Amino acid sequence: MGALKDYYYNDCVPALKEEFGYTNIMQVPKLEKIVLNMGLGEAVQNPKIVEGAAQELTLIAGQKAVVTNAKKSIAGFKLREGMPIGCRVTLRGEKMYAFFSKLVNVALPRVRDFRGVSPKAFDGRGNYSLGVKEQIIFPEIDYDKIDKIKGLNISIVTTAPSNAEGLSLLRLMGMPFRN
Repeated sequence: MGALKDYYYNDCVPALKEEFGYTNIMQVPKLEKIVLNMGLGEAVQNPKIVEGAAQELTLIAGQKAVVTNAKKSIAGFKLREGMPIGCRVTLRGEKMYAFFSKLVNVALPRVRDFRGVSPKAFDGRGNYSLGVKEQIIFPEIDYDKIDKIKGLNISIVTTAPSNAEGLSLLRLMGMPFRN
């Protein structure tokens, strides 16, 4: 088992039980999945961009990225239905914990002028989303090999029923929220 998972069960669960007064271990919120998504608007002019992005996302996540296609045509964006327009990865289990610890301990501290992530980006159901402006903060990305700086969205889905519980869970697991 990973160090972060052990830490969650040994330290976070008792702390959350105490804070919110859970009686049953199944009530304690936990990480369910982490979804990484890269939406590429410029893929309309240059469809090759998507392949490069998918390779980068696969490197970052340690799991193969799926190319996503446009659901409907939008004439204003010169977009046809079925065109590749982005890529995503859904991580669960061990890979999810490994990615989370890498995000918190390695990637986020490498962001320029980093003062912590906003505690306001919860969706009301205990899930947290953050945007990363540059994919080069991840150690797997070789700075010399990238053609273009791309951002990605990271959604952390938890089983927490409310924002307060989701915030407590992520804070205990080491997410650097700003005060």
